[in-house]
Amino acid sequence: MRGPDRLSNREARWLALAAQGLAIPRPAAAKRPGVARLRRLVDELGTIQLDAVNVVARTQFLVPFSRVGAYDPAHLRSLTGPGAPWFEYWGHAASLMSTDLYPLFRPSMKLRSWDQVENDAAGRRRAAWRNDHADYLRAVLRDVTENGPLTAGQLSDPRRRDGEWWDRRSDGRRAMEVLFGDGELAAWRSAGFERVYDLTERVIPTEALARPVPTIEEAQRELIVIAARCLGVATAPDLADYFWIRPKPAALRVAELVEDGRLLPASVEGWNKPAYVTPGARLRAPKRAHATLLSPFDSLVWNRDRTMRLFGFHYRIEIYVPEHLRTYGYYVLPLLVGDELVARFSLKADRRGGTLRVSGSYLEPGTSRDTVAEAAASELAGLGSWLGLESIEVAAHGNLADALAKAVPRG
Repeated sequence: MRGPDRLSNREARWLALAAQGLAIPRPAAAKRPGVARLRRLVDELGTIQLDAVNVVARTQFLVPFSRVGAYDPAHLRSLTGPGAPWFEYWGHAASLMSTDLYPLFRPSMKLRSWDQVENDAAGRRRAAWRNDHADYLRAVLRDVTENGPLTAGQLSDPRRRDGEWWDRRSDGRRAMEVLFGDGELAAWRSAGFERVYDLTERVIPTEALARPVPTIEEAQRELIVIAARCLGVATAPDLADYFWIRPKPAALRVAELVEDGRLLPASVEGWNKPAYVTPGARLRAPKRAHATLLSPFDSLVWNRDRTMRLFGFHYRIEIYVPEHLRTYGYYVLPLLVGDELVARFSLKADRRGGTLRVSGSYLEPGTSRDTVAEAAASELAGLGSWLGLESIEVAAHGNLADALAKAVPRG
């Protein structure tokens, strides 16, 4: 069955929201989602980005909440670790993925073991470090083999260093990261978000390791098809970005997939590049009526250019912007209502005070202030409850602040 080949911008949003699991309502509060629903979610999204920032909740926990509501975070943690069905690797940045995808990343691991990463300069730096520390790399691998699982700080000889950025890491952490990239080690996260490393064969399920290893071209084709399914409609650069495939080989793989009929060309109103859909893509208006807060690293919005094309929503994260130069705030979550991004909120979970603090509330042009405030208040209350917070405090910053302050439930 052919997919749609000419799309309005709104129809493109419908495809994107359906593909991202944001077109249908969350389950009723009484139907608390369990492990099986979370496992289906990562299959639907392909990959969930990891991030350390815990101002509200870490993004790997927020992304499922946006789709399935108030689940138990312990269920998500149970899906990673030795023998578990999810693994961590470089998908879209550091990401969680189903071990069904593990064979598709083994060619990338091989390339990393040859120091063919990122760009030529980065590859040369990596190769030089590997050569200078060859004996130490072997010692670290031996330490993990004999004593694992280990964090970098638990190595027998972690060799702390001083310096900036990459140089500030210990040699042990750098060695473990190299071995992790090569596929010699696998890893999962502790409760404090520290990577715990062990031999790959002691972490990744045997059935995933036993599957045939594709060529790099085969793996890229499969990952691009998954990206197309997860995005709904996308340009070639969008497809490349989803699993961080370099643009040039991604463009070749897209052309091959079109020739094979696994991707279908489409045009989208207002887009200046060709788009692609998977065969059988179906247009349906979203049925989700309630508002949805999105992590800054949610796969619906992590590609800022695509977010602008789809929603007309200019979005930049300002974590690394000096405070006096920020427009909206340190950690800002967009708000989805229907098929539009209608507002954004600078949030902080004050766990000690039991309060969800809204330090900035900003309405997008052309949207109804009172309607958005009511929808946002309900979503903020749900988020706060899931986080175990008892009240919401709205600061008087932003053009939605007054209306939101009136709409939030009184704690």
